[in-house]
Amino acid sequence: MGLAVSAVLTWGMTAPLTAYAEPTAAQQGAAAARAASPVISTADTTWRYLENDTFPSAGDADALAWTKAGFDDAGWKSAKGTFGGKIANGVQSPDYSASQRATTQLEMNAPGQDVRVRTYFFRAGFEITAAELADLGQLRGKLAFDDGAIVYVNGHEVFRGDVPAGSEGLSYASGSSTSLDSGEFTVPLEHLVAGANTIAVEVHNDRASSSDIWFDLSELTPLTVEEATAKPSRIILTPTEDPYTSQNVTFQGATLEDTTGRVQFRPTAGGALKQVRAPLQPKSVSNDFGHFSGTITGLRPATEYDYRVSSGGAWSAWKTFETADHDEKEFSYLYYGDAQIGLDTTWPKVVDAALEKAPEAIGSVHAGDLIDTSSNDTQWQNWFKGMEAAAATTNVFAAPGNHEYSGDKLMTAWKAHFEYPQNNPNDSTIGKMADLAVGDTDVARQYRALFDHWSDFAAETVYYADYQDTRFITINATRDSAFLTPDNLPTCAAAECPVNNRSNLWIQYQAAWLDHVLEESDSKWNVVTFHQPVYSTSAGRNEPVLREQWVPVFEKHDVDLVQMGHDHTYARGFKDTTATATEGVTDGPVYIVSNSGAKHYALETDERNVWTNNGATQVQKAANITTYQVVEVAEDTLTYKSYIAEIAGTPQFFRDGERLAADAFKVGDLWDSFTVHKTDHGQKAVVEAGVEAPEFEDLNEAPRITSDLGAETVALPGDRVRLSVKAEADRELSYQWQSRTGSGDWSDVEDATGATLTLGRVIAEDFGTAYRVVVTAGTKSVTSTETVLVDDTAAPVFAKNLPATTTVNSGKDLTLRVKATSNGTVRYRWQQRAGSSWVDLTGRTGETLTLRQVRDDRRQYRAVATAGSHEVTSAATTVRIRRQATSVRVGGASLKAGQRPVVQVRGSVAGTVRVRVTAGKRSWSTTAKVGRNSARRITLGSALPRGLKGRATITVTLTPAGVDHAPSRVVKKVKVKSVR
Repeated sequence: MGLAVSAVLTWGMTAPLTAYAEPTAAQQGAAAARAASPVISTADTTWRYLENDTFPSAGDADALAWTKAGFDDAGWKSAKGTFGGKIANGVQSPDYSASQRATTQLEMNAPGQDVRVRTYFFRAGFEITAAELADLGQLRGKLAFDDGAIVYVNGHEVFRGDVPAGSEGLSYASGSSTSLDSGEFTVPLEHLVAGANTIAVEVHNDRASSSDIWFDLSELTPLTVEEATAKPSRIILTPTEDPYTSQNVTFQGATLEDTTGRVQFRPTAGGALKQVRAPLQPKSVSNDFGHFSGTITGLRPATEYDYRVSSGGAWSAWKTFETADHDEKEFSYLYYGDAQIGLDTTWPKVVDAALEKAPEAIGSVHAGDLIDTSSNDTQWQNWFKGMEAAAATTNVFAAPGNHEYSGDKLMTAWKAHFEYPQNNPNDSTIGKMADLAVGDTDVARQYRALFDHWSDFAAETVYYADYQDTRFITINATRDSAFLTPDNLPTCAAAECPVNNRSNLWIQYQAAWLDHVLEESDSKWNVVTFHQPVYSTSAGRNEPVLREQWVPVFEKHDVDLVQMGHDHTYARGFKDTTATATEGVTDGPVYIVSNSGAKHYALETDERNVWTNNGATQVQKAANITTYQVVEVAEDTLTYKSYIAEIAGTPQFFRDGERLAADAFKVGDLWDSFTVHKTDHGQKAVVEAGVEAPEFEDLNEAPRITSDLGAETVALPGDRVRLSVKAEADRELSYQWQSRTGSGDWSDVEDATGATLTLGRVIAEDFGTAYRVVVTAGTKSVTSTETVLVDDTAAPVFAKNLPATTTVNSGKDLTLRVKATSNGTVRYRWQQRAGSSWVDLTGRTGETLTLRQVRDDRRQYRAVATAGSHEVTSAATTVRIRRQATSVRVGGASLKAGQRPVVQVRGSVAGTVRVRVTAGKRSWSTTAKVGRNSARRITLGSALPRGLKGRATITVTLTPAGVDHAPSRVVKKVKVKSVR
């Protein structure tokens, strides 16, 4: 039956990238929108299949007739995938594994026999029109299989996995792998026809006693010409010795013929596009593609860059990385155990979960056995596919495991795929061990040959890289005489010849280098990664040589984390000698065994426990779980967290020696965590989750003030004052300025936390204020000398002062004037005496004081001159009031005996006059109002006696109407006339 593809082949084509071109936004959008539907898929395709252990083309001259159109498969069974089965103790089941159940169960045994079906045969069809074929680039297929498979399209073989040549057709196929594998393949245009097309697959058991079978061709998808164009793949970033300014980039070429590689890069924020060469690397045994590696240099720290790679004329898509930051102490990284098995199923799920948990991780550390068989390129392809996004954007720190040597004793695939710092061991970095190769004896010559060979071989498998105060160290725990023995090894017959002990010496050689690398490390944190554990966890495993040579080095230098794999179990613990008196707190290296793949081993028994039998404690251990680890690094802490990514069968969990319930943890849970606390002086505590961290004694020196404050800081009013100190310490400094007035308490100056304190414009009230700064480093502080703000202004001097007395006519205005001099601005205020005190006159602040219509006598005034913080008082002046003179005249008088006296009066001012007439001992008087300069006749009220004779005295007293004039008086004698 056929499936049309026309619906998925009508999108436009995207032009191939040229060396310096990149897709336009429209092209990128179109590419993102294309999501071609598969012509073959697990969900939608019904397969014809044969499971009766017979060969479908038996008797046909064309053995591949069953793979072509026109073959009669009407008698075959039909079903949808997935297909599979498992047999155990004669019982068959569709459950291939704990996490995989076949949709269609296959018969495991040949008819009437207790042996397995040798080969299963599958057929399906799809259609392509002529127009669609004209626009098609190729088809891409993906399948998973166990144990071996061959895929044909229209009779042409397009994929073969774990089926050796000569094993085609009806036969067991003993390939390099007997576990679940996956693969990708392409169908070129020349194998396709317009109209009906046939896809056929043969799936082999590997032996008569095989326990399982699996087949799932998950997709066969049309690709456009652009999508089908081969591009560089397996792009991976690996660290250099200087991750602040450089970056390694390695990739696989687009085609078998490519021999030149390039890397283009530019700052993400904008900048010049640059290019470096990526030289061709030595060939890998896993495939015939060229591998290229380039190092980008001259980068800026803490900067994001875009880059892409090229082989031949094909360019990859743009990708991004960021350089390390000298000023940043905090970052996180991921730690994985063995991926190895389940590379196309479990591994990508583990990586996805890890990246979701730690999306900002700067990279990942891998403890070996990335794959199962190094010569199997499908496994490498799947490992890189799981790491595709992470490997191309963050650094990968990988250690080789024993399976990296499987089928590849010289690790050609490893060295083709990875580029690491060339700081591997040599004579200058292995200490006194180098002396063994000195001399002209057979033993020395053999040491020389071994050391030279090991140094070369250790390249990219034994290395270190520093990243933001953390040294990542990788060593190679695998011991195999094939790679440890150089060609043309000098002969040596003595018992002490090193070749007789080469495996142990290889470990000792690395121990010497490790001791040197840790001794020279300036990093606060040191993390060591390798494959085979020094403390094995799974049953039947033990590595006494590694333990003997490497553990003393780890303990000597107090390595923080020792990250391992190999055992396909989980364990974490410590050496008993590093336990402290506080439960849940240790102070030495932490040893970890992790598993990040689908392969699982049993835990060792308590009696044979390698940890407890060798002076170590397992805090936690588990079996049948797959984990990933997030390690968060900060300035003074390193926090480790292990998460469960997958559970197979029935898990076993142990904590502190006690077994936990099988359902105590589920996928996604945080299963293990602890925090390493460390000071810059090396004080350290490894603290279990939930345990309070101890407080360390502060061993840092107190800060040293190298430039202090003076006892006084002089200033003029209005000046801006800056107070500053210089200090130094072994740690970051902090500052807090303080102030006080007089003998009061010191108080913090708000927001004054730098080495310099800038005051606003100084006013007089600021003088006398004291300042100091408290400088702190860690928990230790030192206080500067206090400085007092001192007025630099000279005290005012009165150049013009007030007289002791100032006289003013009553009612007139009076102006008092002073003048004081100083080197600063002089300000004045005037005061008036009130009783025994002086009171400020509001608003009277100049050199002069004007008093209006002064009438109060004997008032006292003075001036206060201020310059800076100085005040000087002028002399006080007493104001005396002077009244104006007046006059009064008697213009005429009529004094007649027996009549009332009449007196004519004229005053110089208005007022009241009192007229008094005195004659003898008698007097007569009256008062009257007078106007200014106006004559007034005043008649007294009583008549003079009739008999009065002689002269009388007239006295007139003028009292002015206002207070500004003085009284006046006139006396005049007048003759009294008698009446006839």
